[in-house]
Amino acid sequence: MGGMQTRFNNARKRAVTIISLLASLLAFGSVVAPAATADTIRERQWYLDRMHAEDMWKVSTGKGITVAVLDGGVDASVPELRGKVLRGKNLAGSGRDARTDPKGHGTAMAMLIAGSGLHGQGIQGLAPDVRILPLTVSGNTQELVGTSAPILASAIRYAADSNAQIINMSIGFVKHATDEQGRRQIQQAVDYAVEHGKLLFASAGNDGESGIYYPAAAEGIAAVAAIDRNVNHARFSSYGPEMALAAPGDDMPIRCLDGETGYCRSGGTSQAAAIASASAALIWSKHPTWTGNQVLRVLIETAGKPTTGKVPSRYIGYGSIRPRLNILENKGDPGPADVNPLVAARQAQTQPSGSPSTAGSPSPGTAPKGEAPSDTEASGSSDSGSSALPWVIGGVGAAVVIGAVLFVVLRRRRAGTPPTAPPLSFGAPPYASGPYGAPPSQLPGGQPHVQPHQQSQGPWPPSHGAAPPPPGDR
Repeated sequence: MGGMQTRFNNARKRAVTIISLLASLLAFGSVVAPAATADTIRERQWYLDRMHAEDMWKVSTGKGITVAVLDGGVDASVPELRGKVLRGKNLAGSGRDARTDPKGHGTAMAMLIAGSGLHGQGIQGLAPDVRILPLTVSGNTQELVGTSAPILASAIRYAADSNAQIINMSIGFVKHATDEQGRRQIQQAVDYAVEHGKLLFASAGNDGESGIYYPAAAEGIAAVAAIDRNVNHARFSSYGPEMALAAPGDDMPIRCLDGETGYCRSGGTSQAAAIASASAALIWSKHPTWTGNQVLRVLIETAGKPTTGKVPSRYIGYGSIRPRLNILENKGDPGPADVNPLVAARQAQTQPSGSPSTAGSPSPGTAPKGEAPSDTEASGSSDSGSSALPWVIGGVGAAVVIGAVLFVVLRRRRAGTPPTAPPLSFGAPPYASGPYGAPPSQLPGGQPHVQPHQQSQGPWPPSHGAAPPPPGDR
């Protein structure tokens, strides 16, 4: 018995020595996060496996493509986005740098697009070599219609004049809350961007009812619905005749919002729009001479079509995106370079019978060229040490976790029971209305809002409750 106690004490001393060494190394930044367990962030990202992301990355990673993220800003200091966030611009007038993001929504979307993954312990973007151009369009919930629409229109025009090829808008206004003048300003800005060869995606809305939000409802923008693991229309995803495509947007891990630390389970058409933008970036990176119109047409042609009802469906448009069919199998005809397929389809539907069809909004037929303008160049200060302290703290925390695991291992070995890996914590995500305030039903009448980002209650995975509607028209 005494010999057993001595062996245990010696083992405990060795464990303490190892923990001390790890803590010292982590404090100097020379050790990364612990190896992935059986429950990593990467494993939570079910859609990456479903989309064959690992196979696509052997062909395309989004290199050479810039995505403009119109949101509440993008935090350039987060480890997953280090070195990927350009200078951008704050058009909301709050005076802060576009590379900051107090609420976290824009950062979360950028990470879904271009996150580096951190060896499975962080968010892995679908297009990891994409660069992000942050354009701040909102700083709070209660922005008036008279200022919000012009800000959004200005941001779209700014992106159109930049070197960004893709414009992601995981934001929206309830249609009845934006006046006719505001909608006209947004439409004119969208027309300008399409004419400049840009490809635009926007989230359809999260109220689960008929009526797609603006700017997604504008002609020329690909409105994106959310689908779940079963490729069904997510119950919270808004729908309407302007729907273009659908993408994964349910049960998705993201960096927690509103200053909360860690990673949270989430769902929303915001995420779906980000995944659609990343999918387009993968295709465009593989075919750099294509135009945005051609990339969009291939996305439409290779989409998984609705199983019931007409196409396009009010719920998932032309179907769920499947970029692998082009990247891995070269499927999809790009067609004419200067015809936006969504604009052409909308115009064909509205023309009187027998009248000649129009070609849709023209575009220059070439991808954005050359060097980015000076106001969108990467800034050397964006990556300068601002994230060192969180990683030192995180490293010490990791050492504590390792110490706890080793203690459990030693205790269980003494008791003769096998050790088990601790579960990965995603925090305790209560329902959150997102970065810009309350859900639509809680907003004062007539107040526009940036669409809420949904975080649901309870542990991962959630209880779905009622089954979601079918992917086709009901």
